Formats: sequence, structure tokens, C-alpha cells
Amino acid sequence: MLRVKFWGVRGSIPTPGPGTARTGGNTSCVEVSAGDTLIILDGGTGLRLLGDDLLRRGKPVKAFMFFSHVHWDHIQGFPFFVPIFIKGNELYLYGGRNLEMTLDETLAGQMNFPNFPVTLEACTAKIHFCEFDDGQTLTLAPGLTIRGLPLQHPNGCYGYRVEYEGKTFAYCTDTEHGADPQKPDENVLALARDADLFAYDAQYTPEEYTGSAGGLPKVGWGHSTFVEAARLAKLANVKKLILFHHDPSHDDAKVEEMEQACVRLFPETEAAREGREFNL
Repeated sequence: MLRVKFWGVRGSIPTPGPGTARTGGNTSCVEVSAGDTLIILDGGTGLRLLGDDLLRRGKPVKAFMFFSHVHWDHIQGFPFFVPIFIKGNELYLYGGRNLEMTLDETLAGQMNFPNFPVTLEACTAKIHFCEFDDGQTLTLAPGLTIRGLPLQHPNGCYGYRVEYEGKTFAYCTDTEHGADPQKPDENVLALARDADLFAYDAQYTPEEYTGSAGGLPKVGWGHSTFVEAARLAKLANVKKLILFHHDPSHDDAKVEEMEQACVRLFPETEAAREGREFNL
């Protein structure tokens, strides 16, 4: 069984408070369990909650962590991920080859003075920093693979496709659709094709994206809309669509409004919510 649990679903910055309590205010982090193998997608503030939960399970932690990219909302939970400070735990950290700095340099940088009081060198878990090539398929355990492809986002980003025992989870956050609706992103389609569960960046409404709603246009900011999410889900023949990377200005009511609008376009749609778990 492939199990997917959302620990952080927000984009850009954490948004705690009563207005976001139903959806959640932590930034991107998703747990994927395949048999005894643990995969973690992104290290936003939701990673802290996952770390606390792993401690309650009472077992040594061995995990494969894949970062979509290293913008702050996807790494800021890492210094608060308690398992990295416990000897006997082991983590394999993967980042793509699209960075001017390596993954270890980036994660160390946010933990150095004056940003944080504890350095990366103080971590007593065994940490391996790894890279992968575009399109490379990694086998993490018998029957368990993960593939990463670049997405459209400033400074670069990767989407991932996890396959296990005939089930597929596709994770495409921080990606912007193209200007031509007749030319969908082929990398997104390749990752999402026939997926059982497809999490896609739906940060904006179409009106917010273009600026016609009265605010600043968001073209070129590296994010997409729920309308594009529904279109891609149809094209890729996915079974269920998850709207992900909610905008910090969107409270629960707005997220639910967008969710219902997307359901009318693609009935098997659900907005990502903290704590929501799917067993595929």
C-alpha cells in the first residue's frame, strides 16, 4: 500500500490562526510511506509536525527526503526536524542539479549565525546529501521508484512521481502553466500520467493570476491556478486531484470556494489539508 499524508499544505509563508485552522497554515511537507520505506517530499514547517510524529512511533528513523527546490517555504522546517539531532537515525537528502549552491550548503546556510543557534554540523543523525539527474528514476526499495523532472519556477524546481505496487502519487508544486493552453507542460503530464493521486500547485484563482481581480498580476511568479489543475488532471487521466500550495492570503472559506469551483471542472478534486491521509 502507498500511503500519502499531508503535513504542510500552504505556500510562501506559514499562516497560523483561526482563519486557516480547517486547512492548515504550515508550509509544504508530504509524507509518503511504501511498505517500510519512508519518503518525505519538501521540508517546510509541516516537517516539524512530521518529526514529532516520527518520535512518537518509537523507532529509529530512516527516510529519503526529496526537495522540490530550496525556496524558504520548502526548507524552513528542517532546523526544527528533531530526528536530525538523534544518533542512530539516517536520512538521504536529495536535491536536483539546478542550484548555484549545493543542497548541503543551502541547508547549512539557514542554520548558520545569525539565522539559527544550532549548526548543521551539530546534527548527530547520519545525513547523506545526494543529487539526481533530470528524468532519472531511482529505486529506493523493491518495487518502489521515484522520478524527478524540472518544472516552471524561478530558480528551478522539481516535480516527483512515486510508484509502488501499481499505485502512483504525483507531486507537482511550485510550477507555472504556460501562456498557450494548447501546449501543456509535458513534464507535468509525464509525472501525472494515470496517477492515483496528483497534488498540483493551485495557489491562485485565474483572476488573481492575471490581475483582473484588482491586485498585482502573478504572471511569472511560478505558480498556477485551480483551472489549470483541472485541465491537467483531465489530460493526464488522473484518478484524484489535490489542490496544493495554498496562498497565504486565502483563508479556509476561500480555499473551500476554490475547491468547489474546481469540483465543477474535475469532480474528483479535494483541497489539500493538514493531516489528510490517503491510502492508495
